[in-house]
Amino acid sequence: ARELAALSPVMRQACALVPGVRILRQDPWETLCSFIISQNNNIPRIKGIISRLCALFGTPCGEGYFSFPDPQTLAAQTPETLAPLRSGFRAKYLLDAAQRVSSGELSLSALEAPLPEARRMLQTVNGVGPKVAECVLLYGCGRLEAFPVDVWIGRAMAQLFPGKTPDFFGPYAGIAQQYLFCYCRAIKLK
Repeated sequence: ARELAALSPVMRQACALVPGVRILRQDPWETLCSFIISQNNNIPRIKGIISRLCALFGTPCGEGYFSFPDPQTLAAQTPETLAPLRSGFRAKYLLDAAQRVSSGELSLSALEAPLPEARRMLQTVNGVGPKVAECVLLYGCGRLEAFPVDVWIGRAMAQLFPGKTPDFFGPYAGIAQQYLFCYCRAIKLK
């Protein structure tokens, strides 16, 4: 946080507001599916789709709990068998991701490649654009230099850091993004 706080007064305030921000490190496959599901969606609906996905295709692992389904299990599905998820247009994206990962066309371990190459690999999956790719790299692969841009972060960059790119934040851009997100919500940035 000290490195980021030294970049600007805004970052100093953001770091002071929410000290100790951490980045969740999820399984890359689960992260890819979760962020595909998150597109144009709200949190309660995302949670419901993921819960149904696990219950229908995961392995039971305790009373009422299920594992996240593996790529091979999902790759064997069809849009019709995914219909109970009620995921809409996202079902075909989940299938494409599962088929690419299970066939080896997309190797999740290869996402350790240089960031531009890792982004390109992820964006070969139907429905994965820049934001989802950045989220997978940051939260699923621990790539702290990845910088997801949603509506809030787009506004923050335009208003608080005009003319700057994520490169301004250096190797901890993803952590800076988290500080900025919390800061913008707290100050009610318009």
